[in-house]
Amino acid sequence: MMTKNGLLIFPQWLVTAAMEAPKQSFGIRVVDDLITAVAPKAELLEQFPQDEVWERPDQVLLPAFVDAHTHLYGVLAHGIPLTKAPDGFMPFLEDFWWPLVEDQLDSDLVNAATDWNCAQMLRSGVTAFYDCTEAPYSLPGVLTKQAEVVKKWGLRGILSFEATERVSKENGELGLQENLEMIAWGKQDGGLVQGLMCFHTTFTCSDEFILKAFALAKEQGVLTHMHCSEGYYEPNAMLARNGLRTIEHYDALGVLGPGMLVSQCVQISEHEIELLANRGARVTSMPLSNCEVGGGIAPLPQLTTAGVTVGLGSDGYITDFFEVMRGAFLIHKANHTDPRVMPANLVWHLATVGGAQAMGIEQLGCVKPGWKADFMLVKPTLPTPLSAHNIYEQLLLYCNASHVDTVFAAGKVKKANGIVLDADIETLRARSQQAAARLWQKVA
Repeated sequence: MMTKNGLLIFPQWLVTAAMEAPKQSFGIRVVDDLITAVAPKAELLEQFPQDEVWERPDQVLLPAFVDAHTHLYGVLAHGIPLTKAPDGFMPFLEDFWWPLVEDQLDSDLVNAATDWNCAQMLRSGVTAFYDCTEAPYSLPGVLTKQAEVVKKWGLRGILSFEATERVSKENGELGLQENLEMIAWGKQDGGLVQGLMCFHTTFTCSDEFILKAFALAKEQGVLTHMHCSEGYYEPNAMLARNGLRTIEHYDALGVLGPGMLVSQCVQISEHEIELLANRGARVTSMPLSNCEVGGGIAPLPQLTTAGVTVGLGSDGYITDFFEVMRGAFLIHKANHTDPRVMPANLVWHLATVGGAQAMGIEQLGCVKPGWKADFMLVKPTLPTPLSAHNIYEQLLLYCNASHVDTVFAAGKVKKANGIVLDADIETLRARSQQAAARLWQKVA
């Protein structure tokens, strides 16, 4: 029986999984969209003599990044003119983000931002992401139009609409329906772009609305996502309303469990961490954007210690995922006054397989036989040597998107020799700038 020819790649260092030791003199074999073998170089060359061979003696092969929570349209708000800076989390939403950004969005603006960000994600080694769009006046149809943009880039994208009743109950229902349309689109297409169910928060959605979202998700066999306790406002509002904190309230509603993908979780209690762990809920953490909006510092070390499934996200704030990892690596050390907190390999874990597990994507985030062929080759230019004991720290602290030489997504090369393929960056930039200018005109 003939064996299908594959591709053998031999880096200087191979990282199979972030919680395992790096390997030297090893390589991988890729056939179509799967990694079919990981073994010593000599063994692979002997076993597969007809395969194409890539020698990368100055590079490190690692799992690709997973951005487990982003708002791709958020890039359009970078630098927006403000007459008054928000002085807290709720003013950030009520005086800035809702009226000046989300309420002004339409499909053309969302798609321009998506096009730009897809190229930027590939540039920094991200091959899978989860995106939330809240644009109440873009309904209906915004997600399936966005899906076509993502599809052409060959990324693994999970798209959702952040359904909310803050505009009206009718608009909230449109948001739920938008998610159902995207879920159906993804199932029919059968490709890399899929949907899930999403609503905003307990302070913009009624309990009846929340329960309906979870019921619809259960019918469709998908996760339900929401933002949670991003600042003090939501937990304080919940305590005033019924004496329960936010996660406790979800538990009382009977929806806290493996079907929940809950983001932020900044201002949560020890009891809420226990509930998240015991019920098997999934969490995504955004270290940089939590600082930007003044929400606080999430208890990420406590969540991981408790065994909660956690992934990292950019929140659409800074797309270079090396910067996101640096935030998770450094912020918590300072917050706990302990340099041992959040070791580098744990941060890499959260940025790869942790994010995939949070999003419910199986066999993604490790470089192992039978796993999806999503990985990157990083070419570090460092003044000190790489070794097994320092590779995670060195790459995390001193590399960025410019050091990513090659990116594979679903077995296809998407970045080579430091260049994102099939991407006219200047055209994408011009379109994004034009979209931003149109958004800013609306709020001037």
